[in-house]
This record gives sequence, structure tokens and C-alpha cells, in this order.
Amino acid sequence: MEGEELDGEEYSLQEEGEEGEEEEEGKKALSEEEEVPAPCPLTEEALKEGLSLLSKTGNGLAHAYVKFEAKYKDLTDISLLESFIHLRYVDLSENKLQDLSPLRSLTHLLWLKVDRNLLTSACMQELPYLQIISFAHNRIKDMEGITHPRLANLNLKGNKIQTALGLSHGQLFSLQILELRENRLESTAGLSLPKLKNLYLAQNAIRSLEGLEGLGQLTTLHLRDNQLETLDGFCSSMKCLQYLNLRSNGISSLQEVAKLQVLPMLQALVLLDNPCSDEPNYRLEVLVLLPHLQRLDKELVEQDERAEANEIRQKRQEEKETVGFLQADATE
Repeated sequence: MEGEELDGEEYSLQEEGEEGEEEEEGKKALSEEEEVPAPCPLTEEALKEGLSLLSKTGNGLAHAYVKFEAKYKDLTDISLLESFIHLRYVDLSENKLQDLSPLRSLTHLLWLKVDRNLLTSACMQELPYLQIISFAHNRIKDMEGITHPRLANLNLKGNKIQTALGLSHGQLFSLQILELRENRLESTAGLSLPKLKNLYLAQNAIRSLEGLEGLGQLTTLHLRDNQLETLDGFCSSMKCLQYLNLRSNGISSLQEVAKLQVLPMLQALVLLDNPCSDEPNYRLEVLVLLPHLQRLDKELVEQDERAEANEIRQKRQEEKETVGFLQADATE
């Protein structure tokens, strides 16, 4: 109760209640992890119902269905798909799949969506033309075994990934968009992908920024709702980064914000809900440090704000130079 102290007995009862709730939640999570779904294979009927988009095959001499969708069917086995080698677009979201190995024969696959299944791994046989995969809201714990050479867009939102160190940098040279929101990452180590343009890391537990120097083509970085207290790790090789969202972290000092001066193209910055955003003249002080910003906390930088910030910066620079001259004179 707000404004009142609980006596010893009430407090212990509350603690017991909370411990009981935590225990129940733990059991529930455990039972979900151990859940063995009732077998439910893909049937001929569901297969026929899900096939669509008749298209010419590779040699142009025949036609085949190239799209398949089977959602909300509690599927546990998709072996029937193995022989449909011409499929290019497959959506198997909202089922109970734990194994995607039947898809290994679908070598023409371009687009795959398997959101909200029971997958614990994203590891698959390499598919030469696969460009877009969504594994959102599964139980995937690592990033190993993702080796599709043309993969451009990978969604792993809402999984249980703790590290990106297993990512296959050598094979993922086409990856441009990586979505890792709502995972359990504590560091950015392992995410250095040369072609990556958009990286979404909100709602993790990231405390340190590591391995960012290889992200030379990155334009957008989302780090909202993490546990960053310092901004070490940004570097001048991130020459394309234009948008950076750091909302709801633990950045308490504007001295940390000064570390973003190494980013030559930074145009939009979000720092709302950090302790430093409560500092006096916060907005003006950020513009003094980062004169090239076009937008701060989603608001465009006004001309008069920029002029005032430029004036303050120039004045401080002159004061600094004067102090430097005086110190030099004193030592002569």
C-alpha cells in the first residue's frame, strides 16, 4: 500500500503470495517448454485447400502451384510438402511445428513464414533462393545454422535468443534487415553483418555495444527499452547510420551523448525516457554536441534552436581556446 508500511506479518504473507505466484509462473513456463503437441500431420485435403498461384515452372514447359498457406491448423508434421518442389511462398504460421526439415527439398523457395510455432532452432538446410524468413514468436535460443546466401530479411522477434555469436557471417552476405526485438540479448556482439541496413534490437537486456565497427552500411538502429548506461561502442566506420533510437535506457549523462559525435551521418536521435533527458536545457545541450541532427525525440530541429546551439558551441570553443592560451603563457 502506498504511503504505508506493512508490518512484519503482512509483509511475509505478501512475500509468500508473490513466491507462490512466481512458482506457478515457473511451472507454467516449464510445462509450455515441455509441451508435446498431439500429432497432427498435414493432410491431402488441407494441402489441396492451401495451394494457390499457378505459375510456370523453371523450364517454362509446365505449370505448378507456387504458393502454400496453412495457418491455425495445429500442424506438427509437414512431410507432405516435400514433393512440392516448385513452391516459392509458404506460410505455416500459428501451428505446432518443431521440425522444418521437410522444407529442405523446396529449393525454389523465396519467402517463408513460420511465426508462432514451437521451433527451438532456426537451423535449416541451406536454400539457395530464400530471401525472406519470419520465425517470430517461437522458442528459438540461438542464431546458428542460418546460412541462406540470398537471405535479405530475417525476423526473429519474440524468441529466447541470448547471444548472436552463432550468426554465420560468411554466408549471410545479402542480409539487409534483421529483426531481433523481444529477445534476451545482453550484447550486440556477433551482429557485424556487412550489408545490414536496418537492425531492430528493442526490448532486450543489452548492456554493452560490441562489434558495431563492421556495420558500415547500417542506416537504422533501434535500441529502445534496453539497459544501456554508456554509449561506448559506436565508431566512425558506421558512416551510414542516420536514425538511432535509444529511448528508455539508463543513459544519465550528456557526456555519453557526446560519444555519438563519431557518427558522421546521424540525423535523427531518440533519447526520451533516459535520465539525461531530464537535465536542464537538455534539448539545446544535445544540439550543441550534435549540430547535424535534423530531428531530436521525433521533433524537427527548428532554425532558432540550431542558431542558439551554434552560438553556445562557438562561445564555449572560444572560452576553451582562451584558457588554453592562458595556460600556455603560464608555463612559458
